[in-house]
Amino acid sequence: MAHLPSLVEAHLAAAQQDAHGRSAELVVHDGVLRQTVLALRSGTELAEHNSPHAASIQVLAGRVRVTGMSPEELGVGEAIALTHDRHSVRALDDAVFLLTTVTSQPGDLRD
Repeated sequence: MAHLPSLVEAHLAAAQQDAHGRSAELVVHDGVLRQTVLALRSGTELAEHNSPHAASIQVLAGRVRVTGMSPEELGVGEAIALTHDRHSVRALDDAVFLLTTVTSQPGDLRD
């Protein structure tokens, strides 16, 4: 079982020490479902990328900007489903978020 407050603290510290300003850990992997804790140092960006079939982001610490979303800025406790359009994620403060993804469509059982 993942203890999110502990993961927030650990990954914020790791991101602050990382040369690229990030830290991540896959905390749930069940078939096509994945949940990953990602920490980004302020100003660090996950470059524009495609979304998987379904995804959401929930901010656990700090603030992030997700391009192509409305609202673009999310703070602690806010969650949003990501669109299927290309997007990027930038930390406006030191930030940690929980990324939930479904990597296949229903009926596609390949893992």
